[in-house]
Amino acid sequence: MRTRISRHLDSVFAEFAVPAEAREAVEGREAAAPARAAGPVLPPEFNWRDYTIMLLRVASEIEHSLMVQYLFAAYSLGGPQVPEGLRKDVRRWQEVILGIAKEEMGHLLTVQNLLVALGGPVNLGREDYPWGTDFYPFPFTLRRLTRQSLARYICAESPLDWTGEEAERIRRLAAGEQDVPVNRVGALYERLSAILRDRSRIPETAFQASTLPYQASWDEWGRGYRRGQRARDSGNVPEAQSPDLLILRVYSRDSALSALRNIGEQGEALPAPDSPDGEDPRNPSHFNRFLRIFRELERVDPADQDAVARPVAENPRTDHRLNEETVALTSALTAGPGQPRPEVNPITHREAADWGHLFNLRYRMLLTDLAHAFRLVGPLDNGATLTARGSLIHRAFGEMYNLRAISGALLRLPLDAENASGLLAGPPFEMPYALDLPAGDRNRWLLQRDLTEASVPLVETLLSTTPTAEGKAYLRALREADAQARESIDRILAEG
Repeated sequence: MRTRISRHLDSVFAEFAVPAEAREAVEGREAAAPARAAGPVLPPEFNWRDYTIMLLRVASEIEHSLMVQYLFAAYSLGGPQVPEGLRKDVRRWQEVILGIAKEEMGHLLTVQNLLVALGGPVNLGREDYPWGTDFYPFPFTLRRLTRQSLARYICAESPLDWTGEEAERIRRLAAGEQDVPVNRVGALYERLSAILRDRSRIPETAFQASTLPYQASWDEWGRGYRRGQRARDSGNVPEAQSPDLLILRVYSRDSALSALRNIGEQGEALPAPDSPDGEDPRNPSHFNRFLRIFRELERVDPADQDAVARPVAENPRTDHRLNEETVALTSALTAGPGQPRPEVNPITHREAADWGHLFNLRYRMLLTDLAHAFRLVGPLDNGATLTARGSLIHRAFGEMYNLRAISGALLRLPLDAENASGLLAGPPFEMPYALDLPAGDRNRWLLQRDLTEASVPLVETLLSTTPTAEGKAYLRALREADAQARESIDRILAEG
């Protein structure tokens, strides 16, 4: 974790650390309570509002990183190597994990609303790999779905009172050979709730209801969903495991605490005692759904467990100029003390590298659209015509589709030019050099135009090298969509 953040979080670690012996003795939350400190401790250099904003920025980065890692794992599932008898289950697992990633997107937007309501800046950043931990669940790593990666996700989303033989076994698997425990995401939300409940720390006047027009709303971002019902991407997923998008606006203490509570419950709710298989329609949490997949995968013949996901390279990266010495030096400088150093795999296959660059650009465009939308107010359309804000949200959904489509292309291509490794390329999810939006509305739209123009040479190069008719059809459609976006941006600039 970056030093500028981690130096302020020692009190957080101390407050929520629960010794293993205490955890083993726990039967419920009441027994665990004495292991905690009396309450949140304010570090030097802060007042309570500023410290809360910093913790929300950490929460935002965690939600972003989990979303990306879940997407990568979901995309890795499937392929021709999956045994015929497992293909239906693998498709269902993929849909469930994609649904969880969608819910993480809702959490990410809700955390932005919390930030905006307290007068803080929107934060859509996260660290690139390797990423050291402390408060963060585990080192940021893009990896295919395996029993160990599932174990990490389960532990990250686990409740405090998750105990028993299975819990300890999964924790040991998640810790890996380096024996690095996985931290609970819920600890951060517990701390935030404790601070926000205390009126002496955060007065009611800190919550700015006037920011509501700038916040993300369910009506704008809940596309494809019906309020009060869980979305179902296909009939392959039981309703209890299908995504339930939460995008909650914040205007008061009660609404802030409700948002934190809902995020926490969706992540870590325990299954009911009468639900031994982990599928509980009353508590279809991330923890529940990951645990069910883990149990099902454990029942698969060990010889077939590795075949449920494609042989995708861990942490694929577009910078083909990296050599082994550079990778080792980068890992040594950026991994935290005692932390494992995730391997970085450069994409050297020419076509795969071009798709990787296009993926990174569209990822940047999605993040830019999200950040820009928080700067504008007003309806999504004026009758049949999208407003500026509406066009940003519309394009953000388009970029979500683009990321999945480009990932599909990358997962069909080798990592290296000669396919010597036998590994496939995967979506690199590399962060842009900056996510800060420029000052002034005109300059923000100029940035939007810059990004659509940057896509042109990448698309043209791929059109000349991609052999598949499917790939060419997608690229032509993307080229047309970008041309329409530039026309829309040019109109906005002309009107301004």
